[in-house]
Amino acid sequence: MYPLLFRTVLSRMDPENAHHAAMAVIRVLGVRPFSWVARAVTRPAPHLATTALGLTFESPFGVAAGFDKDVKGAAGLHALGFGHVEVGTLTAIPQEGNPRPRLFRLIPDRAVVNRMGFNNHGAEAAAARLTKLRRRAKRTVLGVNIGKSRVVDVDAATADYVRSATLLAPLADYLVVNVSSPNTPGLRGLQAVETLRPLLQAVKDAAGLTPLLVKIAPDLPDDEVTAIAGLAVDLGLAGLIATNTTISREGLVTDPTVVEAAGAGGLSGAPLAERSLAVLRIVRAAVPADFCVISVGGVETAADVRARLDAGADLVQGYTAFLYRGPLWARQINRGLAAGR
Repeated sequence: MYPLLFRTVLSRMDPENAHHAAMAVIRVLGVRPFSWVARAVTRPAPHLATTALGLTFESPFGVAAGFDKDVKGAAGLHALGFGHVEVGTLTAIPQEGNPRPRLFRLIPDRAVVNRMGFNNHGAEAAAARLTKLRRRAKRTVLGVNIGKSRVVDVDAATADYVRSATLLAPLADYLVVNVSSPNTPGLRGLQAVETLRPLLQAVKDAAGLTPLLVKIAPDLPDDEVTAIAGLAVDLGLAGLIATNTTISREGLVTDPTVVEAAGAGGLSGAPLAERSLAVLRIVRAAVPADFCVISVGGVETAADVRARLDAGADLVQGYTAFLYRGPLWARQINRGLAAGR
């Protein structure tokens, strides 16, 4: 039924408006008794429970940052069967993001281009929502993804990240430093090891006992991926997320005029799968067995998730295929994993 709904209705809507409509439904699903009904249908099989970051996840499959930017749908996403929800990216200073339109579907590639620009209401507002969520949705495993405020110069990025970490780390099950989005000017330059070291050290100090991870881009050369992985281990981080969206447009089957019309931004979805898996293998080879690696990028089926787990991922995340697979996507993944498919 969902594929028909997508073809006839959702694919004709502005992508960002469609997302807001979906979030409205997801928010309802996070409220009792609707959450009880949803969980009865979507609850992962008990043997899918996974331990990572000192936490127990009901399933190794979770939803990546970017879907729930402002901590409004986490309870509903948990009710839909996701083993964890990573909210954000959140910035210390509220910001509207880039001008619309800023989200584009590449349907033949089962992909999306976004240049959202970290649109969110800020870390302080998110902290208030997280506090309420913690009281009523205690079983939801929550990651919090933080980024640089657009109005803050790159030279002042560390203090900006520390401000967010100080507010949000006490409310998070784990915290993620996002230095890899292509949609904030100068952000990806922070991935240089000499720049990244003091930033991560400062955020780690601010995060206290909350596990800290760093999220990297798929466009980095292999040697830089290895260097950042080594840095994360050296600093005592809990893990690394591989990968964010890509600026590459290679290998797309969508009409080039449609791709050109979408313009700049990060590409996510099926075209990212090969590189994301390659980066996962590079990272896994460079870090100890007890270092958490979360794989994201181009994941759509249970077989995709199983391939990432077999390649060394402790957890797997998805986002873009939610658009193409519909609200029972996590249930489909979990059932496939449970059946060994």
